[in-house]
Amino acid sequence: MTRIPRLVVLLALALPGCREDAPLVQPSPVDGPSPFQYPVALWDRGVEGETMLLVHVSGTGGVDSAVVARSSGRMAFDSAAVQGAFGLRFVPGHRAGERIPVWVRLPVRFTHDTAAADTAG
Repeated sequence: MTRIPRLVVLLALALPGCREDAPLVQPSPVDGPSPFQYPVALWDRGVEGETMLLVHVSGTGGVDSAVVARSSGRMAFDSAAVQGAFGLRFVPGHRAGERIPVWVRLPVRFTHDTAAADTAG
């Protein structure tokens, strides 16, 4: 059985772009199955953790870059978080009706809570 970590999306970091006078509308996650895979060895040992990512959401809503902003302390969690981020889809961010690429903070929580992946933005 594949275990899926809980995912909570906090779209908290946006780098300024053009037309700074217009409000920035943050990207929002598109509902769907979680692309994150809980590392089996850590699941079996009951290990939990959270990796904080910085994810670059393109103007088309895909993820074109993901880096670890704060490590969980477990390389397996950090790797699984980065790898899974590329499977996410977003409604793109925009300013003044123009789609723009935006960096967002994305905490990925690996917990034994067996509920489906959670997204909140």
